[in-house]
Amino acid sequence: MRILSIVLLLVLPPLSQAKNVVLFVGDGMGISTITAARIFAGQQRGRSGEEHQLSFDKFEHVALVKTYNTDAQVPDSAGTITAILSGRKTRMGVLGVNADVPRQDCAKALNNELPSIVELAEDAGLATGLVTTTRITHATPAGAYAHTPDRNWEDDSELPAAAAALGCRDIARQLVEFAHGNGIDVLFGGGRGNFLPDDTADPEYGDKNGRRQDGRNLIEEWQAAAANRHYVWNQQQFSALRAQPGHQWLGLFEPNHLQFEFDRKQDAAGEPSLRDMTRLAIQQLKHNKKGYLLLVEAGRIDHAHHFGNAYRALLDTVALDAAVAQAVSMVDLRNTLVLVTADHSHTLTISGYPRRGNPIMGKVEGPDPLGQTELPAYTTLGYANGPGYKDGYPDLEDVDTTDPNYRQIAAVPLPIETHGGEDVAAFATGFKAENVRGVMEQNELFDVLAAALFP
Repeated sequence: MRILSIVLLLVLPPLSQAKNVVLFVGDGMGISTITAARIFAGQQRGRSGEEHQLSFDKFEHVALVKTYNTDAQVPDSAGTITAILSGRKTRMGVLGVNADVPRQDCAKALNNELPSIVELAEDAGLATGLVTTTRITHATPAGAYAHTPDRNWEDDSELPAAAAALGCRDIARQLVEFAHGNGIDVLFGGGRGNFLPDDTADPEYGDKNGRRQDGRNLIEEWQAAAANRHYVWNQQQFSALRAQPGHQWLGLFEPNHLQFEFDRKQDAAGEPSLRDMTRLAIQQLKHNKKGYLLLVEAGRIDHAHHFGNAYRALLDTVALDAAVAQAVSMVDLRNTLVLVTADHSHTLTISGYPRRGNPIMGKVEGPDPLGQTELPAYTTLGYANGPGYKDGYPDLEDVDTTDPNYRQIAAVPLPIETHGGEDVAAFATGFKAENVRGVMEQNELFDVLAAALFP
């Protein structure tokens, strides 16, 4: 054993002083979503599906995470990402402020801010990055840099005049005016509209203008702040980026959220995949010898669930899995922590005694294994509530439930499906991954991240 240790010391390169973290958040990726996506991915490969493993299924350390907000049994993404990135649970709907701040209370928010781990990393001289399939000002990415009593204050058109008069700033403005370190180094996502004036046409959709009412073009302001900053908004420009020390990138590929993975290839200007954005972000961030922190969000899993559309939710989960696999292939796990988790769950269920290998998007048909009665057809996947509600038992005989546009049946009629309140999973591998274990409070994930970044 001692000889083997000596050989390894001679063969392996010395450990870098850098301590890195890649944090993946599958927004709304509850355990039922992971199970269904695992089967879905396996069946895409021609297998029965149940035996398939997602890349993060293979991580050595797993925990259950409690997701409640301080004022909500079933949480939202703003309160949950604040817990993960600041180490403190807080209220639903607020970002980067503590639980003493009621929603929309600007005055209290100004005096009760919580520093995020992204801000701490920038102050320590580390490189930082945000990659998301939502607007870069949406709740999860905004949790990295914004402090606001209302997650909806994404641009100044949403900011009440009274709050502006007190000194509260909209979220897009907070990103451009970020005052920690030299600023976030890599920013990839959507949300151009929140950065452009309302008299400026979007470069991709000429019939759409920006949303800002203050006349400021925050994209130009961000670029002008440093000579090494580069802005891109389409696939061609993204593909031309090359990692260079000291450079900073802002990529805003839609005026709103990015396309769902299923729809991405139909985008006229082109959008990079979550995997490609993750790959390029790591290539750029690793130039910093002190280390880096990268937050990657698959945000549209959540949106597809809200629409009652399991197909797009599962496909976006598979896209997240590809990004995780890409990251693991690029990093040295001796000095890098890779953590995969969710902010909250959804009401997706998997039920009905389908046979092994039954299409996960399909119907449950055939004899009831617990009785000898013939069951009426219904889908394996369903929602506890949402827009897929049908009045009376639906006749699915001529319905293709595997169609990507199909909305799964919901038990309670709601225009938008809700979040779920059960625990979510956290998967960890690499440097200090053993700190992910047991049943954890969500804010304890902050301690896991900090232990890896600041040992």
